Amino acid sequence: MKKKEESFFKLITQKPWEASQAILDNEHDGKTLTDSKARLGVRTVMVVSTVIFSLFVVSYSDRMLVHDWRSLSEPWLLWVNTIMLILTSIVFHRTKILAEKNEIEKVKNSLLVVGFLTFAFITGQLLVWQHFVNLGQYASTNPANAFFYVLTALHGLHILGGLYFWARVTTQLFKENYNISKTKENIELCAMYWHFLLIVWFVLFGLMVST
Repeated sequence: MKKKEESFFKLITQKPWEASQAILDNEHDGKTLTDSKARLGVRTVMVVSTVIFSLFVVSYSDRMLVHDWRSLSEPWLLWVNTIMLILTSIVFHRTKILAEKNEIEKVKNSLLVVGFLTFAFITGQLLVWQHFVNLGQYASTNPANAFFYVLTALHGLHILGGLYFWARVTTQLFKENYNISKTKENIELCAMYWHFLLIVWFVLFGLMVST
């Protein structure tokens, strides 16, 4: 941290109009950040998503104070889906470790398990929706219903977005001419994103269960 601060102060005290500094500037590659574009992209998505979910959580907390709020029931399948997502995050973490050890065959198998568990989670969420529809609890029935559908749909869209990049990483890995270092980075980023989705789900699920 101290080195970063020293580097920052050194940067802002530079004098680009001086000849010596101009030579150094011309030799610079133009990069001001050490992180790759992919890593910055994932972090940006996570920050934006955190802001969006935070706004919904605040709206949820305010809306539930109105007299017409009726809490939803808690189907057991939601707990099963939560366990599924936890297992997915654990397997993805294990996949990242295997990739660092260059155990490619095990990485392939682990990625397929991640895909299966993620699709199982999405299917479980759709079954929960079907359960509420069968009970006649539609989005227009009650504000709590509407928030449940919106929050789970928004989280599901983030899962689907993650599945797109999971599919790209998995497809690349099954090709013979893949870039091992790039693949390792992509697996790490996907794992980080899945951990983020798990944390978001914990917040949403905890909020819905407690209210």
